[in-house]
Amino acid sequence: MPLASIPSPSEGVWHLGFIPIRAYALCFIVGIAFGVWLSQRRWRARGGEEGAITDIAVPGVVFGLIGARLYHVITDWQLYFGPRAIKEPYQALFIWEGGMSIWGAVALGGVGVWLACRRRGLSVSAVADTVAPGIAFGQAIARWGNWFNQELYGSPTTLPWGLEIDQAHGGQPGVLYHPTFLYESLWNVALGFALIYAGRRFTLRHGRLFALYVAGYTLGRFWIEGLRIDPVGGVDHAVMFLDLRINQWTSIVLLAGALVYFWVTRHKDTEEIVVPASPEQPAARGS
Repeated sequence: MPLASIPSPSEGVWHLGFIPIRAYALCFIVGIAFGVWLSQRRWRARGGEEGAITDIAVPGVVFGLIGARLYHVITDWQLYFGPRAIKEPYQALFIWEGGMSIWGAVALGGVGVWLACRRRGLSVSAVADTVAPGIAFGQAIARWGNWFNQELYGSPTTLPWGLEIDQAHGGQPGVLYHPTFLYESLWNVALGFALIYAGRRFTLRHGRLFALYVAGYTLGRFWIEGLRIDPVGGVDHAVMFLDLRINQWTSIVLLAGALVYFWVTRHKDTEEIVVPASPEQPAARGS
């Protein structure tokens, strides 16, 4: 065993009386709260109303949590259904056991945000650009839930920051693994700061900053995903296509789509609504 390593928590659940406090869920809650707080500050700085982002976040988070779990169950269906399933079908509802996908969260969460923006009369693209850094920072925080669950680790490594995984979670005695949760967390922190800088330096509007977030995240996720050894899409092995995992192909498709959108909208300069119209006055436009 190398002299240096990252230990995994011995437990991820604490009890407050008979109430279980799960670290995985706590990390998600803190990540969401921080993302909403930062996004609200950015929205006010853009001229938006106080509390608007909080109101929009409620359906966005609800839809996002459903989408995050649906994507996991769909891509890892063999864990819960079929002759080789190692879990009962009803365990697909046990979100505290892990299995929350950012792809599903952003996709279905976006539907919730779109519905809320329509109801309030706001530009979806303006909201998307505002929340992009908050999503990145929120993901960075939420990823630590995987550390407590001892999941999403990578292949064996001899690096001094190798991660210890106990045998109950698939680890081998004396073997360290790439802490992919940490790689992604650090990548997302860097991405969040890069988005804030790019938004201020280049005044990116009309969803272009959000497209930059998608491109940046998928670029990092692609190489991090390649280090993982957990079975995504299968029971005892990951489903592969042309030597790439499912999530790597998803990253490629979304990266390409984000870059195309960024290029196509490069000359778009119409105003965006950040304050809904009132009966007495027209809607306020974003700067």
